[in-house]
Amino acid sequence: MNVGVVGGSGYVGGEILRLLIIREDVNVTVATSRRFKGEYVFRVHPNLRGLTDLRFTDVSLDEISRRCDIVFTAVPHGSSIRIVPKLLELGLRVIDLSADFRLKDPNAYEKWYGWKHPYPNLLKESVYGLPEIRRDEIAKARLVANPGCMATSIILALTPIVKAGFIDVSRIVADVKIGSSGAGSSYSIYSHHSERCGVVRPYKPTSHRHIAEVEQELSLALGSSVCVAMTPHAVDLVRGILSTCHLFTLRSVQQIDLWRAYRGFYRNCPFIRIIKDSKGLQRLPDPKYVIGSNYCDIGFEIDERIGRIVVFSAIDNLMKGAAGQAVQNMNIMIGADERKGLYSPSIHPI
Repeated sequence: MNVGVVGGSGYVGGEILRLLIIREDVNVTVATSRRFKGEYVFRVHPNLRGLTDLRFTDVSLDEISRRCDIVFTAVPHGSSIRIVPKLLELGLRVIDLSADFRLKDPNAYEKWYGWKHPYPNLLKESVYGLPEIRRDEIAKARLVANPGCMATSIILALTPIVKAGFIDVSRIVADVKIGSSGAGSSYSIYSHHSERCGVVRPYKPTSHRHIAEVEQELSLALGSSVCVAMTPHAVDLVRGILSTCHLFTLRSVQQIDLWRAYRGFYRNCPFIRIIKDSKGLQRLPDPKYVIGSNYCDIGFEIDERIGRIVVFSAIDNLMKGAAGQAVQNMNIMIGADERKGLYSPSIHPI
């Protein structure tokens, strides 16, 4: 299987390359970067030194179509829209890591992203690439829209409990803590070390774009409208997301009800771990224990006093939140074991 990575010089592109270049069943033939055209990949991603002699090239559709069977597009929002339709016309299968094909309603792009989507038919065709929910559709897709990192953590945390029917789906609150790599490899005053180090900084406290994905997928899972309020915080981590979700019950709920909901829904999902322990270092999900892995750790507590359920979800934003999930999607698309190249523990300590 010949694979190309468009936008291979960013953090997500680098993680895709890290996961693929050591596989025997995959041949990475193209990695593009306009900024680093002609440069060795390992000079931009030094962790890959000694593993590949691949050089970055400019984007050439002819070259990509000649040398690739499947392509990852890891470029900024609004850029994929100019590349992906052309790749599909050339007969390639595409896994897009931008937001350009995640939303089914073309009008939602005007609301959440401020531009009119030129390919509404591709929105209908694209498959939202969350394997735990869309595995069968992903297997047959030619265009997979990889979910956003924060959206991934929230949707995985909430889908089983939303479908279980014992919470108020009009009143869900998600508080998200995310590491600096979630902003990508571009830089600004906000990413300068003296400004970024030590922060717990709220940003976009209302109307964050990932809400559109979360509400879309939860509403589809339930079959009726679900409303989510979400506030992200930049914290002093390089990698990792912890989502703390507050839900309010419609009736009395016991711990066994939650165990049944989560175990039943995720019984065939190798990258979901239910973390609720009375001993050890990790008693509830913590991003520290998923870094470098494709796992999503989910845990919960019940606040009986006010009828509240708190659900925690921890992922590595560059893995299950981006590159790892994209490779998981590729595995499903090509008929491989979805764990291929991903079934490894996180790094500890870190």
